[in-house]
Amino acid sequence: MPDERLVAALGEAYDRGTRVVALCTGAFVLAAAGLLDGRPATTHWMHADELARRHPLVDVRADVLYIDDGQVLTSAGKTAALDLSLHLVRRDFGAAAANGLARRLVAPAHRAGGQAQFIESPAAPRGSGGLAPTLQWARSRLDRPLTVRDLARHAGLSDRQLLRRMHAEVQAGPLSWLHQQRIARAQELLERTEASVEQIARSCGLGTATTLRRHFHRAVGVSPTAYRATFRG
Repeated sequence: MPDERLVAALGEAYDRGTRVVALCTGAFVLAAAGLLDGRPATTHWMHADELARRHPLVDVRADVLYIDDGQVLTSAGKTAALDLSLHLVRRDFGAAAANGLARRLVAPAHRAGGQAQFIESPAAPRGSGGLAPTLQWARSRLDRPLTVRDLARHAGLSDRQLLRRMHAEVQAGPLSWLHQQRIARAQELLERTEASVEQIARSCGLGTATTLRRHFHRAVGVSPTAYRATFRG
């Protein structure tokens, strides 16, 4: 728990109308002061569950870079803290000031707060046991149609057995896991190749650029083009 004097000082500052900003795990201090009760707030994704557990009145959102809720603002990890800081400069002093500062910091000039934290996909099971061979087989065929029956047949299991094993080993159902892998493959290709969005959609088994854009935006929070600009700009 933070020092009681700090908590009291934050409450007094807030009551005077002072804008209060927490970066990364600083959200825990604001939550202890009661300043996040009933508000949306974020923190580093590794600590979001703990923040929600300790402070159930806080609307914890682990899938965004930062949240501007007026008088109280919170950000995810260190690079997202830079994004929020640049957002504040832009809000107070304009885009030219924020863009100039971003150039000095060698940072993206602007990343929207609602953009998803770029969290790496959960690692697949290692070694040759369990479902690892089947999952590796599926990842090598993401550009082709794959069904639950295909995965179950390769693993030598019934559909129901596969479902139980998938949840036990990768904490996801077969179709959900396949979708995650296709989005992860799209991210990889956007970061490392010059392939068009249409080509990437086919390589990931998502068919068309329109389908990829829809699913990618839903999963990551930005368009494929914006994602590529962030990592290759």
